[in-house]
Amino acid sequence: MMKKLLFGLFFCCCCCAGFAQAPAAADEPVQVEAGHDFGSIPQGKPATYAFVLTNTSSQPVELEHVSASCGCTTPEWTKGTIPPGGKTVVTVGYNAAAEGKFEKTVTIAYNNGRVKTVFIKGQVEKTQPSAAYNTSIQLLKQSNQSQNRSL
Repeated sequence: MMKKLLFGLFFCCCCCAGFAQAPAAADEPVQVEAGHDFGSIPQGKPATYAFVLTNTSSQPVELEHVSASCGCTTPEWTKGTIPPGGKTVVTVGYNAAAEGKFEKTVTIAYNNGRVKTVFIKGQVEKTQPSAAYNTSIQLLKQSNQSQNRSL
């Protein structure tokens, strides 16, 4: 009797866990890639990436607002309706001012409070300084120019 009770309890737990794991993406009207890795980018050179949002539902989707997790990340988008099967682009820029690794999020709000969050990440590499101004070479150039003029 105890074995049957334990087996029944185990079976119920497995079934409940299986249903809890079911994907909720079936009712998601907007599809977009999860994020973008810029890899290594030079310091001071802004980088951008275009996320393509696709309306996979049979109803229009209202794109309401897009916001970034910090001021170093700037999203650009067109507020409005995405028709069924239609697409729109959210372009995300990163200013690359600070050296080091970064990971930022961008939240896309649509259809009265539904949200999608995407990320950008990468490594900002310090730029190498250009060659130092060499005063000796500049003096030689001036000396040669003055000698050429006197000839």
